[in-house]
Amino acid sequence: MPSTTPGKRVVVIGGGITGLTVCYRLQQAAQARNLPLRVTLLEASARLGGVIATSHQRGLLLERGPDCFITSRPGGVRLCEELGLGEALISTTTQHRQSFIVRHGKLRPVPQGLHLLVPGSLWSLATSSILSWRGKLRMACDLFVPPRTSSDDESLAHFVTRRLGREALERIAQPMVSGIYTADPVQLSMQATLMRQFAEMERRHGSLLRAVWHRQRAAPTHDASLQGTSGPRYGLFVSFQQGMQTLVERLAQRLPADTVRLEAQVTGIRRLPMHWRVQVQNQPDCEADALCLALPAPQAGHLLTSVDPVLAAALHIPYASSAIVNVAYRRSDVAHPLNGMGFVVPAVEKRGLIACSFSSVKFAARAPAPQVLLRAFVGGALQPAQYNLSDEEIQRTVCQELRQLLGITGSPLYVDVSRHPQSMPQYHVGHVQRITDLAARVQRLPGLVLAGNAYHGVGIPDCIESGEHAAQTLLSFLAAAAPPVAPLAACPEPA
Repeated sequence: MPSTTPGKRVVVIGGGITGLTVCYRLQQAAQARNLPLRVTLLEASARLGGVIATSHQRGLLLERGPDCFITSRPGGVRLCEELGLGEALISTTTQHRQSFIVRHGKLRPVPQGLHLLVPGSLWSLATSSILSWRGKLRMACDLFVPPRTSSDDESLAHFVTRRLGREALERIAQPMVSGIYTADPVQLSMQATLMRQFAEMERRHGSLLRAVWHRQRAAPTHDASLQGTSGPRYGLFVSFQQGMQTLVERLAQRLPADTVRLEAQVTGIRRLPMHWRVQVQNQPDCEADALCLALPAPQAGHLLTSVDPVLAAALHIPYASSAIVNVAYRRSDVAHPLNGMGFVVPAVEKRGLIACSFSSVKFAARAPAPQVLLRAFVGGALQPAQYNLSDEEIQRTVCQELRQLLGITGSPLYVDVSRHPQSMPQYHVGHVQRITDLAARVQRLPGLVLAGNAYHGVGIPDCIESGEHAAQTLLSFLAAAAPPVAPLAACPEPA
């Protein structure tokens, strides 16, 4: 790639995992190619990492945001190894790689081999206690349901009801997918999510059951990630010995000391003939040749209102809010054997939580031996009222639900409520086309790049890959851009 011209500056707004990745890749390229590039990261809060936050309290390792990421997307592991964190990665414990779904107040094991929607065999379906016999027979009818001929996007609810029946939607698909997207299945896009694999199964095999059986025959029998599992493929999940904050801290360490500015609330953006101007509350403006907004889409839209009102309006992608409740108990006070990684709760159960992860079972060294650590999830698109409760009400509701579902008799030893307002983008039907249209609009604004979980994936590897793509796009733009009339001043430090 040709060298950038002298004095080039990039401002990245947003210090979550996406923004950090953008800065790291830009600085890495600048050092490797001897590029005269200055990068500034503006973060409104007092810390980096966004929703990623690890805390150590009373011997407990508390994840207040995501507790792991999946290795089937290569971006996450690749970055960790490059940062020297490969040996710090840990997998889920090898025991109890199963999960549960609540039915009539009881935890029922997910059928063996179930992959989000489809059981691995008719026998595992027939012997499951999650569905009624009528529901099981309707799922088996997938073998005879003709495939859809249209290639248009459809909702998860429409797809599952059409192929597997209403009970499969309510009792399996909705709670399993809610654990990933905290979404309403009536609006969730098949094309824009992991669910697109099932639409492809239907297209290629005419039946989801036939597609799964075909994949099982083709897959090697020694695949350890599939043996003895039910629900999510837990063998693909990894975290860090000291928690997910490890990745945030290592990325921050790799940046020059003057890169990051915390408590830098951006209040406006202006597009000038030769550069961008970023207004920061109670601080001098920043000027840059190129700009990356690594923010939730509505926040990015708000900042772009005066630049491109049409683009700003299109960025009002809906989001859902959720809360994570870490709760520690004495192991002797929990009657349930905790012989799994956790459970999900169908909305039809009308409970006060949507899922719970058995943290100290899922990963080693999350709680002292006499204790167990649980992570409950509240809110999402289907239960916004639960999220709007006070912290005390959320704590009381979660503890009551856990007592009933897990047979807990004692009081919690420690409770921590972490809120994530408007943190999960909702990929509604038509999302893929919407993002395509957004990208075309952004191209009209040279030097502007959008990145984050609002566009092409909500997981940590998705965010990392979004940041890497954004950095590459910025480098390409800077290499091709004409030199400015005069060198830009450095983004001044706050007084």
